[in-house]
Amino acid sequence: MREKVEAALAKIRPMLEKDGGSVELIAVEGTVVKVRLTGACHGCPMSQMTLKSGIERIVKQEVPEVTEVVAV
Repeated sequence: MREKVEAALAKIRPMLEKDGGSVELIAVEGTVVKVRLTGACHGCPMSQMTLKSGIERIVKQEVPEVTEVVAV
């Protein structure tokens, strides 16, 4: 499943990089994916919205087994 999640994140990264940020996969624990927002995304006031409305939505779409994406 880790490979599928990495592939989904690879689709998201170019959008984040346009704004000076990125996302890094930390762990897949069962059905929960742990990521770290980096660059401009780290500490951005909109990062929670980016995480839930963007990253989590796309990861769940690409990898239906995933139930949640959390930032660490």
